Amino acid sequence: MLPKAVLETLPNGLKLVLVPDDHVESVCFGLFVASGSRHEAAKEAGISHFIEHMLFKGTATRTALAISQAIEGRGGNFNAYTSEEGTCFYAYLPCDYLPTAVDIISDMFVHAAIPDAEFARERQVILEEIKMYADEPDSVASENLSRALFPDNALGLPIAGSAETLGRMTPQALRKYIRRAYVPAATTAVVAGRFDPAAARALVENALGGLAGGRPLPYVPVKARQRPVKEVRAERDIQQVQLAMGFRTFGVRAPARKKYAANVFDGLMGRSMSSRLFQSVREKRGLSYDIRSQLQFFEEVGGWAVTAGLATDRVPQAVSAIEREFDRIRAKRPGAAELKRTKEYLVGNFRLGLEQVRARLFYFGNCVQTYGRILAPEEVVAGILAVTADDVLEIANEILHEKNKSVSWVMPKQ
Repeated sequence: MLPKAVLETLPNGLKLVLVPDDHVESVCFGLFVASGSRHEAAKEAGISHFIEHMLFKGTATRTALAISQAIEGRGGNFNAYTSEEGTCFYAYLPCDYLPTAVDIISDMFVHAAIPDAEFARERQVILEEIKMYADEPDSVASENLSRALFPDNALGLPIAGSAETLGRMTPQALRKYIRRAYVPAATTAVVAGRFDPAAARALVENALGGLAGGRPLPYVPVKARQRPVKEVRAERDIQQVQLAMGFRTFGVRAPARKKYAANVFDGLMGRSMSSRLFQSVREKRGLSYDIRSQLQFFEEVGGWAVTAGLATDRVPQAVSAIEREFDRIRAKRPGAAELKRTKEYLVGNFRLGLEQVRARLFYFGNCVQTYGRILAPEEVVAGILAVTADDVLEIANEILHEKNKSVSWVMPKQ
């Protein structure tokens, strides 16, 4: 049975999602905040990600070690991530310890201390993180593709910022940004796993219900007239060419029918080992070890990308094979068997993913932060299954349009 969720809104504007399941032994509590890299001014790029790191470094009453011991000492774990449009941090524990999870995560949300000494050390950690990704050619190709698809907009900038922007930040700046961004009106709390709903609601209300509502941070939309950059190139000391080819497309505001069709298109083209691109480029021609596609929706825009590592002497053949698959999906609707198989893959993958308590937390939290409501899993399944071959053909021709295309290369140094 697919999980059921209930959405409530506290008087101060904080949204609360409860996803109970008496058949598991764990519980997960998390907070999703509409504070991501696209909300940042250019001079403060990376501040949301920096704050994510610093939340674990202590509060007014707890040290970083005390936070870690309180969670890990009970067999649990905790983590966080920052994306273009939000930040999430959560704790995962045996079901007896939901009060501990709510207490600590809420304390981090409300009372993050940002100690000066920890700030200096963590800035160096993030600089090393940036260097790590700079050493990974696939990360460089994807990062450069984002810049090309969304030029002159924060959506195209690295989530972690740069050495220059990090160097300008201060503990005071982070504290000020938290006061602006970490407000109930921009936040969704999620409880998933084994718990009593009434008790969970009371815990969250006691911890966060007294905060002032505030307003979500604004962002600068991507301008339609600002066309993607056609091609970007970088060189690294590598032995393989890394390709990221992408198309700017529509976002969350698009009709649901289009988004489900785009998901089926993505599944058919490059989501799995049985997809067209994998079969054509790797299995039939041996031109790449790994080739895949990815679909991503933001508020007003989105992107569909193909990434691959290619042999330096066979790049033209690989690109030709990829383009042939683009031509084929634009020219002819998929057959009934292939369409059925693709939809069954997507539905099965979605259902299996929701078996995990943490996956439920992420799914429902992101749903509410993105759409402002719960998308019942049954609704998603029905939306995928309703996609027709004509829908795929139509959406392929909309997505795979040359005016929306960018190509990012990372080449071996000459």
